[in-house]
Amino acid sequence: MVYFTMFLRHIPHTNPQNIVNMLSRPMQDFHGQMNLLKTETERWTENQYAVVFLGADEERVERLERIIEDYQIKATVRKETDAILPGHCQIIPGDLNAGFELNADKIAVLTEKELFKKQTKKMKRRQKISNAERIKSYQELKVGDYVVHVNHGIGKYLGIETLEMKGNHKDYLLLRYAGDDKLYVPVEQIDQVQKFVGSEGKEPKVYKLGGNDWKKVKTRVRSSVQDIADDLIKIYAEREASKGFAFPSDGDEQRDFEAKFPYQETEDQIRAITEIKEDMERERPMDRLLCGDVGYGKTEVAIRAAFKAIMNEKQVAFLVPTTILAQQHYETIKERFQDYPINIGLLSRFRTRKQQNETIKGLKQGSIDIVIGTHRLLSKDVQYHDLGLLIVDEEQRFGVTHKEKIKKLKANVDVLTLTATPIPRTLHMSMLGVRDLSVIETPPENRFPVQTYVMEYNHVFVKEAIERELARGGQVYFLYNRVEDIERKAEEISLLVPEARVTYAHGKMNESQLETVMFDFLEGEFDVLVSTTIIETGVDIPNVNTLIVHNGDKMGLSQLYQLRGRVGRSNRVAYAYFTYQRDKILSEVAEKRLHAIKEFTELGSGFKIAMRDLSIRGAGNLLGAEQHGFIDSVGFDLYSQMLKEAIEERRTKQDADEVTPTDAEIQLDLDAYIPSTYVNDERQKIDMYKRFKGVSSLEEIRDLQDEMVDRFGEYPKEVADLFTITRMRILASYHQIEKVVEEKKHLHALLSDDATKMTDAGKLFDIVHQLGAEARVGTEGSKIKLIVDIDKVKGASPFDVMEKMIIKLGDAKKEEEVAS
Repeated sequence: MVYFTMFLRHIPHTNPQNIVNMLSRPMQDFHGQMNLLKTETERWTENQYAVVFLGADEERVERLERIIEDYQIKATVRKETDAILPGHCQIIPGDLNAGFELNADKIAVLTEKELFKKQTKKMKRRQKISNAERIKSYQELKVGDYVVHVNHGIGKYLGIETLEMKGNHKDYLLLRYAGDDKLYVPVEQIDQVQKFVGSEGKEPKVYKLGGNDWKKVKTRVRSSVQDIADDLIKIYAEREASKGFAFPSDGDEQRDFEAKFPYQETEDQIRAITEIKEDMERERPMDRLLCGDVGYGKTEVAIRAAFKAIMNEKQVAFLVPTTILAQQHYETIKERFQDYPINIGLLSRFRTRKQQNETIKGLKQGSIDIVIGTHRLLSKDVQYHDLGLLIVDEEQRFGVTHKEKIKKLKANVDVLTLTATPIPRTLHMSMLGVRDLSVIETPPENRFPVQTYVMEYNHVFVKEAIERELARGGQVYFLYNRVEDIERKAEEISLLVPEARVTYAHGKMNESQLETVMFDFLEGEFDVLVSTTIIETGVDIPNVNTLIVHNGDKMGLSQLYQLRGRVGRSNRVAYAYFTYQRDKILSEVAEKRLHAIKEFTELGSGFKIAMRDLSIRGAGNLLGAEQHGFIDSVGFDLYSQMLKEAIEERRTKQDADEVTPTDAEIQLDLDAYIPSTYVNDERQKIDMYKRFKGVSSLEEIRDLQDEMVDRFGEYPKEVADLFTITRMRILASYHQIEKVVEEKKHLHALLSDDATKMTDAGKLFDIVHQLGAEARVGTEGSKIKLIVDIDKVKGASPFDVMEKMIIKLGDAKKEEEVAS
């Protein structure tokens, strides 16, 4: 028996006779940048690599030959049976899913996907954040995971089983409870099953089916949740009632300032700017969270808000977690404000005592308009003449005492919080509406995803990675998080790549040393910076496009993501290598983190990373210590759902678009499910069932049909039947139909009392009469019933006829209903 694994791990009940370590890595994507391909092929052939380009057929081989020749890359066309030649480029007919590099064998194989894959820009449907960003959307359910069923409690997920009943097949989630009790949950009830997320390493209690224990736990948690909901509503009401400063609308100076921005704003940036300005122009103080990836333009959005405040004679405080970041923001803001009479202050340990005292004096007197600083801004001696806007960058990096001081500073002042990976509590408050949320998901133009590799630490890779970056005139971050021997590691890198100019930096250096090193690196005096995690929220250096992380398995997921955001901030393809020690058996948590950082390579993954981090390390102390036990007893997801429901109950008004129609009862004699012959991966199958459950319009159904064909090929009749049932569910909910049932050669749709009252029976009879003999109208008690006689339907499906009847209900409304 042979096991393949990305990480060295102990496989239960096995005793391996031999462990073979293959040094390989996925081929990078070139995104059509043929100059970069030329540089790489030259490097490979110089090192005697056999470089193989694969063309799917003869026509593709000829096309590849022409393109490669245009860029002066020497390559010969060879047959599949020919031996491959070291030190040469060759084009061979063949087809693989993806290319790869085998370093020990000196082979590089490239497919057309890596050469020409362009960034595809899919139009994203704008959904409200509470729906789009549900935590469970980013959690994969695996066999053996603990799950929570809303009505039956915590059990274990055993997989999907297809059962046959009355000749029709249906998929069920199989859950095991205490005492080997089993529960089969139909996939249409998939929203009632959630992955259990509690405290890390804590085994939850598994319940017995039909017992009262789960009901008691839910009752206890619901009572606690209601108390919290009252507190949150109180906070929300106080915030709504509190009086702040209502800024006037934009003037000519604001428009002039924004026109001078040297780049094209993204759609998300424009939306976020609009939302923030609308908040500032209200009397209620703003409390908005701006979530966006590193380098996505959050700072520019904040600068525009700051300019608006300053132009209205208010002061601005910009609070950042590190000294280096304070310096970076100071330089950026100084450059953006250079044409305006705006006084900018900086409070950090890079400033002398005298300079700091002058800034503090200027703030109190009102001569300083904006101050950028670390937690020094929160000191007692810092007082403001008239503070109007507080901007907090990466709030989660401040300690508890700092956060308490920030709270005091927030009173009646507009607050804008910037973050790439929000902590669960912050995010949760935003989802519940206690804080407003703006998200920047669109990357700037000409930005590529960072090529991410997770691998054993190896000198060959490190040397290659550094040489590749130096060959294109770039710089490298080497992250080594041990201060005691960081100097020795820098010397080791110097010996490994003699032509590289290497320096090092860490947090225990005094400010002048650290400032000098960072400034010299920024100015290009050094090629490689060996550094601790101080670069995590550090200086933006677009010329650094290779990151090597030593012992990446020892870091948190959000931290790994922030570090990766340090590269790929220009229009160059960037590389990130997360390494772990050779022959080290990783912990399950470390393995999950490294898998996740590799999985979430697409641009704009910060939000997903935050959610995955929550599922890996557990819910933690979400809403204070007293809530810990409650979250652990029902799981984070159900707890969140209960809290949201409690808040909705207490809100005096509810947005009309938040009212979701109740699902109609659909009973059709159809073999509607996703066969394993069509989608055989269970996680993908669960994902697709969730998508079916989540669609709420006919347009979304069409999108889902296109996606299924795109991902899995033409779908079989069983999936087509699943679409029929989903379409019927949406139409029935929209037109207030209680149930659609197929029985004894008839198809019935029963209207609700409200729908019956709104419908003109005479009009409906005339409309239905035009559809043909197979369609008719009847009643059941006081309610109208639509009927299709299945035997009379010719040349169409009875479900198509029923769809037409339901849609025509809109034309049969009473006159007063149409008028209203």
